[in-house]
Amino acid sequence: MTAVAHVIRDAVEADIAAIVALNAAEVRHTNPMDADRARALAALSAYHRVAVLEDRVGAFLLAMRAGADYRNDNFGWFAARYPDFLYVDRIVVDATAQGLRLGSALYADLFAFARLHGIPRVTCEFNVVPPNEPSRLFHGRHGFVEAGSQWLDGGRKQVSMQVAELA
Repeated sequence: MTAVAHVIRDAVEADIAAIVALNAAEVRHTNPMDADRARALAALSAYHRVAVLEDRVGAFLLAMRAGADYRNDNFGWFAARYPDFLYVDRIVVDATAQGLRLGSALYADLFAFARLHGIPRVTCEFNVVPPNEPSRLFHGRHGFVEAGSQWLDGGRKQVSMQVAELA
């Protein structure tokens, strides 16, 4: 499929229900998030934008900047190693919009945001146990490379810690 007409804009309160629903549909690859959690994460974020197709949220991306008061094992891993970064807490694309390049459009927008603000790298992680092959392929296409890995959830989940250095 090719790119389709969409708008990328800041997430607003009216988007919370759609964001929570998108997240719930992909919870096997991300962490649970209710409306209160979505609002709390948005308040900590440096970047929280949505891709809108016609009149519906088709995807969202939520990222924290180094120094945020965010308690998260993966964010902490990057904070211990890098003085400045944007951490992609989650990017979720509606299953019905897969292949429409909304995730790529959000990453292009995120990278432009990082460059504008002088942030030298974007970081994220994805599951390797259990495997999340679509995420591995997606992030590889966007210049992410593995900087390490860690086990979480008492050894039930392993994540690949990824970094994209921005020129």
